[in-house]
Amino acid sequence: MELDHRKIRILQAIIDDYILTAAPVGSRTISKRADFNLSSATIRNEMSDLEELGYLEQPHTSAGRVPSNKAYRFYVNRIMQRAQLSEHERKAIRSYFIERMDQVESLVRQTASALSDITRYTAIVLPPQLGTVRIKHVQVVPLSGDKALLVLVTDTGFIRDVLLRVPEDMSAYDLERFSNRINDALFDMRLDQVAVEAILHISEEMGSQRAFFLNIMEALERHIQESTKKVELSGATNILYYPEYSDVSKAKGFLAALEGSDTLYQLLKKASTLEFSITIGEENEPKQLKDCSVITATYRIGSEPMGSLGIIGPTRMHYSRVLSILEYMQLSLSEALAGLLEQDKLE
Repeated sequence: MELDHRKIRILQAIIDDYILTAAPVGSRTISKRADFNLSSATIRNEMSDLEELGYLEQPHTSAGRVPSNKAYRFYVNRIMQRAQLSEHERKAIRSYFIERMDQVESLVRQTASALSDITRYTAIVLPPQLGTVRIKHVQVVPLSGDKALLVLVTDTGFIRDVLLRVPEDMSAYDLERFSNRINDALFDMRLDQVAVEAILHISEEMGSQRAFFLNIMEALERHIQESTKKVELSGATNILYYPEYSDVSKAKGFLAALEGSDTLYQLLKKASTLEFSITIGEENEPKQLKDCSVITATYRIGSEPMGSLGIIGPTRMHYSRVLSILEYMQLSLSEALAGLLEQDKLE
């Protein structure tokens, strides 16, 4: 059944009030609003219809109603208008990026901290996903003793370095020749190809240095997987400030879900193909997040999607404000990353 204009207005009023107060909303509360010229009885009848249609629920101990997940989905899809951030809020977000950071990891950590501080919800940030970028330069730099540093530069400007152990019988001259060979072999290869058959084919051409080459590839693959799957989490306990999570077992379940880094990775990875994503209640996995909403945004370098950032909070979330904050943070992070990579190129 399609909701008529009056039902939509009443539903919006209930959702807006409940988001602010966390208290069940009664017909008298709505009738007292200046923009409603309806009697309490009329509103009560409309609320009864909305309950029958699955948009409202009645807590056992209250005469008021609360929005269902179906109501929040309708609100997000049909009613919600993007909130306009104040200059003060935009300035607060920008302040987190004023200090120059010379590591991508520091920038990701700062972004998560900023999101949780500003929204008062739990923030998660997926670092730049490097699988589809291409290798532009590889160099093995000798260090002291039997150690060397593998330095890898991608076409987007990301620099990764991995500490290596060099075979005892490998001279500095051999190491330089080896460095040139793997640079030629890996040039313009996608990072997500470093573990497939192309590497085995290249390794056959390495002769006596084949084992060293394969060790390098294993170390590089392990390093990339660890660095790209590590989700930055901030404000995990913010959820405890909301009455929905006053129940200890419910709060423990939520915190336990956050401990599984793969859970958070899958949440963000699944949404990384979308500019913005909002999942509500039972739309979320695992089940410990069924009383939560998750809003994510994808950040880019140029036109290339690089990673995602997101907010986890109760379904009684200020959706329009959070979405606007995420949008501004998305742009700020993209600009900061671009600036950091440009600095790396200059250096």
